[in-house]
Amino acid sequence: MTKTKNNFKPLLIVSLLSTIFFSSFKVHGQTTNSKEETYLVDYVNPLMGTDSKKSMSNGNTYPAIATPWGMNFWTPMTSKMGDGWAYNYDDDKIRGIKQTHQPSPWINDYAAFSFMAVTGELKYQEDERASWFSHKAETVKPYHYRTYLAEYDVVAEVAPTSRAAHFKFTFPEADSSYIMLDAFFKGSMVKIIT
Repeated sequence: MTKTKNNFKPLLIVSLLSTIFFSSFKVHGQTTNSKEETYLVDYVNPLMGTDSKKSMSNGNTYPAIATPWGMNFWTPMTSKMGDGWAYNYDDDKIRGIKQTHQPSPWINDYAAFSFMAVTGELKYQEDERASWFSHKAETVKPYHYRTYLAEYDVVAEVAPTSRAAHFKFTFPEADSSYIMLDAFFKGSMVKIIT
């Protein structure tokens, strides 16, 4: 019994210290005039590791916009559909927001598709429809992605759910505006259930 009591005390101390430590993060940033709180998830930067170089196996990540244990992850896509390195920090054009199951760029993806908002002339090809974007006009959080598509004057946003995502596209006044759905080139299919 002595061993059980001695093992219990350090565990209790570690548990109490952990609770105090993580509780202090929750209210960090709280001001006296506001009820807003800063949560640990706000310290996560999904862009970490996106300065990838295939030749050096450097980076090798994409900004995962997802819920914990979500069925789908979402990511902005700067590379062509089918390129395992879907998002490269130094790229200046975005091709869409992709649904992905990709665990690693070396393994690549399956059952993927992307959404892209365009205005004016309808452009189908990835290279033609890609839009200039800037990190200055990009918000990247695990629970929300937002970017300004300069080519089309559109703001594109996605917020993940446990099984899908909520998209929001803010279009300018235009004669024609479109949301492109682009399926993965290796045998994908899209079925619309009305």
